[in-house]
Amino acid sequence: MHDESTQLAVGINDKMPLGQTIIYALQHLFALTGIWAFPVIIGHVLHLKSEQTALMVQACFFTTGLVTILQSGRLLRLPVVQGPTAAFMVAVMGSANSVGLATTFGSMTVAALIFALLALPVKKFGLMGLLIRYISPPIVFGSLLVIIGAQLAAIGPGSWFDASASGSVGISALVAAITMLTVMGCLIFARRDLIKRGALLWGIIVGTIAFSLLAGWHLPNFSHTSMLALPDIYPFGFGVSWPIVLLMMMAFLQASAEAMGMYSLLTRWGKQKLTPERVNRGLFTEFIGCAIGSVAGGLGTTSYPENVGIIRVSGIASRFVTMTAGIFALILGLIPKVGLLVASIPTPVLSAASSILFGIIAISGIQMLAKVNWDERNIAVAAPAFIISLGSMYLPASVTALLPPSLKDILAQPMMIGVILLIVLNTLVNFIIRKPEADAALQPEQEV
Repeated sequence: MHDESTQLAVGINDKMPLGQTIIYALQHLFALTGIWAFPVIIGHVLHLKSEQTALMVQACFFTTGLVTILQSGRLLRLPVVQGPTAAFMVAVMGSANSVGLATTFGSMTVAALIFALLALPVKKFGLMGLLIRYISPPIVFGSLLVIIGAQLAAIGPGSWFDASASGSVGISALVAAITMLTVMGCLIFARRDLIKRGALLWGIIVGTIAFSLLAGWHLPNFSHTSMLALPDIYPFGFGVSWPIVLLMMMAFLQASAEAMGMYSLLTRWGKQKLTPERVNRGLFTEFIGCAIGSVAGGLGTTSYPENVGIIRVSGIASRFVTMTAGIFALILGLIPKVGLLVASIPTPVLSAASSILFGIIAISGIQMLAKVNWDERNIAVAAPAFIISLGSMYLPASVTALLPPSLKDILAQPMMIGVILLIVLNTLVNFIIRKPEADAALQPEQEV
């Protein structure tokens, strides 16, 4: 995905025939795993009712579609596709346990508006385009993805043997195995990109069919669900907690770094210029979209690397294709029945699919870390951040008992501790210490 020599068959501002546009748009939509998987995982972990989870699913589709249309259209004018990220999923699960969903989504709104102000696309007022270089180095972003993937490992395989849905541990385990083998088969043997990119979706479909045959899964009751409707405004209520706002800001830092990387790749491939003003314009749109999504009870979004990977493989970089994918997502976000259907995915099926998804997140971080020059200084940046952040999940009860309730669950979040340590240590080591030394070494020796 980071190949700088990528040749585009269809340029960023080029249009394609309608039929081809729709086909490639669907391919982008199928790659948006988080748009339906992350809210359903949250619902399972928090033991929400299907109707509550459906509200989050609908909000995620709506936000994804809206921001993708804006970014591909008049604002950023790049073929980026938005989608919920693992960082926001982790932040929501962590904060909802301590303060509830009302305060979680209210705090996400406040954090999004703060970041929107920092990225205000008015000449010199947009700070995010200038600060992003401290957030986006591979050692920071890659290490954070590994930390998030490792944290999520506690969620995935645990429900493979959940007998509450199927009535049998054996049936649940068998369905989980069928789901995982289907996903792996699509990734390994599929020759068509549409099958490969939608591997998790196809695995869930096959797993759900297997579950219905073995345990009698049925479609949810749609009789009380509208055919068309806008997402509700703060469906879980509203509240604000400043520690939660800080946690959400950490998630926005991760999303900003991911988005900046996608902007840089796409403009390089399309031979366009990426100015700080353009970066701020794109980030401002993302943050405003995240604020709208949180109002609707959905996760924050960022530019999806998987969709940039589709562009690299296919050579089709038309922003009108990604805009069409956004239109499809927006339409699905206006159909509440879609959210309820997705929310009813059987637990063993979702658990197996999410296990692979969490592994992909961690491996993506490892791929980024392969680009790091692992000298002693960089080891000093990543090693303590990795072990301290993950170790925070195992703090002694005697220590956590001393913390205020609002901070207890937040400080036990590896993502939050990890991103703070990584940014601080990397800035200290590679910008304050290493960079002046490198600059001095390049200066010609002064004549005596």
